[in-house]
Amino acid sequence: MTNTTNICLPGLAGKRVVVTAGAGGIGLEISRLLHSQGAKLAICDVDQGALEVAQEELGNCLARVTDVSDENAVERFFCEVEAELDGLDSLVNNAGIAGPTGGVENISVADWRRCVDICLSGQFISAHFAVPMLKAAGGGSIVSMSSSAGKHGYAFRTPYSAAKFGVIGLTESLAKELGPDNIRVNAILPGIVAGARMESVIQDRAQETGVSYDEMERDYLSKISLRRMVTMEDVAKTVAFLLSDAGNNLSGQSLAVDGNVETL
Repeated sequence: MTNTTNICLPGLAGKRVVVTAGAGGIGLEISRLLHSQGAKLAICDVDQGALEVAQEELGNCLARVTDVSDENAVERFFCEVEAELDGLDSLVNNAGIAGPTGGVENISVADWRRCVDICLSGQFISAHFAVPMLKAAGGGSIVSMSSSAGKHGYAFRTPYSAAKFGVIGLTESLAKELGPDNIRVNAILPGIVAGARMESVIQDRAQETGVSYDEMERDYLSKISLRRMVTMEDVAKTVAFLLSDAGNNLSGQSLAVDGNVETL
């Protein structure tokens, strides 16, 4: 859980913020930090149980089951956001999945599409419904989750890497398009984030390449200049900074929170 004792970022109190996949993992850490700063939250996720727990922790914020790749479901969610929060100031495009691990000849087209639908198209769909509300508010901020895999080719993780490269293109395009409307758009590129999801990725990659888990983990860490994984809290703090007044003149940027991943 994020330690917010010494964190006080300007301009977050009262801000109306949507966090997609906000009930678990990095999304929950972002939600916790924004809640501690006085933001008014609306979160969505595909896990009903996790949403119920998060909703109670986050002061009974608006929480709805929503698959970001489902246009109709996302539209319903944002309609509820507008009704409940009376507008929107910020969107955190956090939803994503790890996608399949395997050679290009072994990954199914269905698995490719599912990964891209959630990791990239889901961000477009969310922005599609959020932007009119941000314009109506006189401006705002969008922070979208890319990855170190969005700047390095990632063997055996082709769908994920391609989608995360796409997030950077989406971010830079929207920053240019929406800047005149006082809407800032940035991307976060988390690196090797400690937790169950990364453990699963390392295990899958180890099996794919025929080495042990420990050997594969050492290989990952050897490619990070700081030789350590980042935490979900590291990512949450950077997102909060970008949404706050401290990030007022940052737009069109892709900020790596990764200890300097040199290659994948």
